[in-house]
This record gives sequence, structure tokens and C-alpha cells, in this order.
Amino acid sequence: MTIEIGPKGLSFADFRSVLKGPVELTISAAAQEAVAKSYAGILRMLKSGDTIYGVNTGFGKLASARIAESDLAQLQVNLVRSHAAGIGEPLKNATVRLILLLKLQSLALGHSGLSPETFATLAGLIEKDVLPIIPGQGSVGACGDLAPLAHMGLVMIGEGEAHYQGERMNGTQALKRAGLKPASLGPKEGLALLNGTQVSTAIALHALIETESVMQAAVIAGAMSTDAIKGSDTPFDPRIHALRPHQGQVELAGRYRKLLEGSEIRASHLEGDTKVQDPYSFRCQPQVMGACLDAMRHAQTTLTIEANAVSDNPLVFADDDVVLSGGNFHAEPVAFAADHLALAIAEIGAISERRIAELTDTSISELPAFLVRESGLNSGYMIAHVTAAALASENKMLSHPASVDSLPTSANQEDHVSMATHGALRLHRMIANTRAIIAIELMAGAEGIDFRRPLTSSAPIEAAHKKLRDHIAPRPVDRVFGPEIELVSSLVQRGEFSTFTGDLL
Repeated sequence: MTIEIGPKGLSFADFRSVLKGPVELTISAAAQEAVAKSYAGILRMLKSGDTIYGVNTGFGKLASARIAESDLAQLQVNLVRSHAAGIGEPLKNATVRLILLLKLQSLALGHSGLSPETFATLAGLIEKDVLPIIPGQGSVGACGDLAPLAHMGLVMIGEGEAHYQGERMNGTQALKRAGLKPASLGPKEGLALLNGTQVSTAIALHALIETESVMQAAVIAGAMSTDAIKGSDTPFDPRIHALRPHQGQVELAGRYRKLLEGSEIRASHLEGDTKVQDPYSFRCQPQVMGACLDAMRHAQTTLTIEANAVSDNPLVFADDDVVLSGGNFHAEPVAFAADHLALAIAEIGAISERRIAELTDTSISELPAFLVRESGLNSGYMIAHVTAAALASENKMLSHPASVDSLPTSANQEDHVSMATHGALRLHRMIANTRAIIAIELMAGAEGIDFRRPLTSSAPIEAAHKKLRDHIAPRPVDRVFGPEIELVSSLVQRGEFSTFTGDLL
């Protein structure tokens, strides 16, 4: 796929594509012109003797220190080296690829003072798939994602480390093998590369895209579990949801109706059913999952805006010959989006865990205890549910808002920060937890459907059941659970259960 860099901006489809693998770029003429004009403006203002933060001054609390003209280039190199203070597990290559794309798009709008040559080096990293090793820890989400982006900048100047063609190597070697030349940083260029919210935004976008497949699998799992306990489809009646028309709720109620339509199991208890109402985790699926979907879509809107924004500081307005200091680097919108997404991820897993509990409870499901015939001799899904409970509880802890925390940095010059980066990072652990919970529900729901034979469920639920059974056999007696949960989790991650629900974002 070819992605155009320029004023029209990046689409959500572009984000998906770059996470899947290398992409080709087209740099629009408008972008090339904007970058050249911005850099020429910086040089022109420097020649006039203007004091420009981060160009001929120090950084942060050291902004009052004036830098000699002969040291301006060294200032930018020193900035990259000194700020490369990240630690911890490196970010995934897919996330790094998205970071590079977002940074290039931001610089392409022509308000950062980057030279065309350095811009071309960054574009080259994307086109050649040279992926800097970026540690995941070290950013507080303001003044931009400084430490992580510094590790990106190191590779651009021939230092640091990168992945290239499946190997980890030093930056000089990676650039040489890819046929790229190291960038020679001029005035403001180091600051332009380091300042911005591209790391926190890319991590959050990656999490959002992975959440979609979890949500899709959760919807089909919930429908399967509903039929497995001989639950009612009345709660999905459109007349109910027309009276409370939240978009996600209305939409998902319709999807649950379609997923259950034509079930022989449902038809078997339309009359004479002694249960008046199902537990909330079945009956309120449109309301809960719909709210989660609305939160996901809100995050999508926020993060798409941020991905196409200029979050540098200071900003160059070459047409006016002025450089303005502001706070676009403060990642509060990203932090809020990540926090909202964390709530959705936690709730998708929490309501699924409750359905697993109900499937194993004879008083609710009227199925064999713990979904196994000879219970007592066999424990069935007893401890698989405990695993789901453990993961759901862990997600509750992880879902605490990151955005309400702040620690002053840079000698109190940067006295309020967003914590967006670790707020986005924790989402990936939460997604893995919820993915495993949904895997357990799919397995338990399929077991419940097996107990309803010879009755069949609806066509989509039977298709999902078959997909699961192609990988996981029924469980008439106890056997090791862990590897099978991991296997089904991987199926969810690959989107094997996504087609039953359809696209959500």
C-alpha cells in the first residue's frame, strides 16, 4: 500500500496498514514545499539575530542560556544524545513503524523547522523499514515523548540501534545496509525530532486497533454463551433500544439479534421457560458492550486528530517570520483517550468473566457443573474460570486513570504532565488479559452448545463453534488447559472470530 504524506492527512486505514508491515510513501509537493519553507524561515530568523527557544538557547529550565552560533549544530546533537534516556522493553516493531509515520506526517505540515535532507532521512527509515530500537519507558507525555523519540533520533544520526531485515544492529550499520546516509542536524532539527506526542499516540492507536478484534470476538462469544444457557433474545429487541438510542447500544443490539437468529436452541424454550429474566451479563450486553464501543470510537476520533497534528514546540510560522512557544506537546488528549480505552477493555473482560461464571453455575445455566459430565472426578472449567477472574481483577488495577497523575520535571519548568505514554503502554497488557478471558468464554460457550445437542444454534454461532472445534476438541474429561487458552487467544488476536461481528471501527 502507498501512503501519501501531506496536508490531506493520514487515515485510520493508513494506521492499520503500517502496523501490518512495510509501506511505500508518496511525499506530496505541498509537503515538500512546506518543509523547505519552514527550514528557510528558521535560517532567516537566526540571521536576523532573533532569540529562538531551542535553536540558540538551552532547553527547559536552561532556556535562558544563549548558545553561540558556532555551537548550534552541536546543541542539537547533544540534545538527542542526552535525551536518549529511555529504559525497559523495546516497543514492538509495528508500533515503531507507526511512530515514524506519525512523526513524518507532523513534520510534513511545515511548522517544525526541519531541513528537507533530514526529512528525507526519516522518510527513508520508513521506506526501507529501518526500525529504531525504542525503549518503552521514560516519557511522561510532556514535553512530548522526548526520551523515546531521542532513541529514534539516534538512529537517524547513525547512532543507537535498529532492527533491519530481521537483525538487530547499530544505527550506522543499519543505515549503511539500507543505503541511507546519517542526518547532519542543523538548528532546531534535534528538537523538531524529539518534541511531539507521536510515541504515546502510536502506542494508543496500536492498542485501539488490537482492541477491535477482542471486541468482535467478545460479541460472538457473548451470543454463543447466551444460547448455551438457553438465554433469551428478547433483550435485543429493537423497540427497547429505540428508547435509549446510544449509537453503540443500538448497533450492537442489532448484531446480537442477527447472531442468534434461527437458533433451534432458542426456539426450543420459547414456551414454558421458567426463567423470567437472564442475569445482567447476558441481558445487558448491548448496553455494556455498546458503551465500550462508543468509548473506542471516541478514542479513535481523538487519536486520529492527534496523529495528524503538529505537536512540536516552538512552532515555526515562516510566512510571518515568527516562532511561537506553546504547549501542543502536552499529551492530555492522548492520556484521556487511553484512559477511556482502558475502561472499555476492562469492562469487555469483566462482563465476559461473569458469563463464564454463569456457564459453570448449575443454578443459572442448568448445564453440568463446571461444564463436565462426571464433575467431582473431573473439575472441568472450575479453574479456567479462576484464571478469567484473576485476569479481570488485574485489569481493574491497570484501568486506574493515568491522566490524573503528574510529577513535575525539569526543575519545575515542566510542572504538569499527562503520563500519556505509560497510560497507553498498559493497554497492551490489558488487551492480552481480556483476549485470554474471551478465549476462555469461547471455549466454555462451545462446551455449553455441545451439551444442547442434537439442537443446533444459529448459523453464525455454529460457524464460530466449528472454527473453535477445528483447533480445540471437546473436554469430556480433564486435560491441561493453559496451552489451549493460549491457542484460542492467538486465534482472537489474528482476527479469526472477527468476521462474525463485522467491522466496528
